[in-house]
Amino acid sequence: MVHIQHGKSMNVKNESQVMEFTLSGIAYVSHSKSLIFTVFLTIFVMTILGNSLIVLVVRLNISLHTPMYFFLSNLSFVELCYTSITIPNILSGIIRGSGSISFSGCIVQVYLFTLCATAECILLVAMAFDRYVAICRPLRYTVIINRMVCAYFAIFAWLSGVMNSTINTVVTSNLNFCGSKLIDRLYCEVQPLVRLSCSDTHLSDILATLSAAVFGVGCLLFILMSYFFILLTILKMPSRSSRHKTFSTCTSHITVVVLYFGALIFMYLLPNDSSSQRLDMAVPMIYSMVTPMLNPIIYSLRNHQVIGALNNMMRCNSSLKPSRVRRV
Repeated sequence: MVHIQHGKSMNVKNESQVMEFTLSGIAYVSHSKSLIFTVFLTIFVMTILGNSLIVLVVRLNISLHTPMYFFLSNLSFVELCYTSITIPNILSGIIRGSGSISFSGCIVQVYLFTLCATAECILLVAMAFDRYVAICRPLRYTVIINRMVCAYFAIFAWLSGVMNSTINTVVTSNLNFCGSKLIDRLYCEVQPLVRLSCSDTHLSDILATLSAAVFGVGCLLFILMSYFFILLTILKMPSRSSRHKTFSTCTSHITVVVLYFGALIFMYLLPNDSSSQRLDMAVPMIYSMVTPMLNPIIYSLRNHQVIGALNNMMRCNSSLKPSRVRRV
């Protein structure tokens, strides 16, 4: 009996080492190859160009060297990473007509995705805190939100992402997978992998709950609390124009928070049954692909400083071209 049980455990172990997962989301969208490929390619190109432009504009424009734009450039970099982690593999899968991904490839995707998700939550908190201090404590703004504090926030966001993703990924990668290999996603995430495991997932479930509580619920509560005090301050302002002007500085951040956390909350409220399979694949696209694509549009269209900086860059480039031609 001992020999048989040992043989079974060895078989499970060997199977988990060589196995390959299938991303059913890719197989599902591959029915209309050319159309779906064009859609994802457009999302990818728009996200890369838009967020790269935000990072470049903030970097090159001295007028944008402020805490808010420092956090925005970090957020844009996270969005670049988000898209680079997921969409290239989806495009490759659509071309191949297969959603297969190696175990190691899936684990790497889980690690990087969790890192970016954690960092984004904390960066959104940092941006909410920036708006709170700017509106509720304007006279102490430069003292509270100084360059060192901004650097600490950014370092904390990335280190938290590394810590959270390392813990969750290491535990998930040590699970045994001996049943279904079908992941109901377009890319690998912790939760779908844990559902497929045939070993004890108690520790994984605890870590996932803690992660969601600290970096999901905790961050959202901090943001809501910040905007509660911001709203109280705005309502005390004497004129309607000053209230409108002050609130308009928050609208871009509020829009991104609603899109990002709204999709996350909806994901956790979905029932774990077959009827929600399509939603299970579609909703993660909002916070991993749609939000990164829309962020540059949301922050630039409603922001006169960013639009002004972009116009200045274009004017500088157009004025440099003739002078270079004359020198030649």
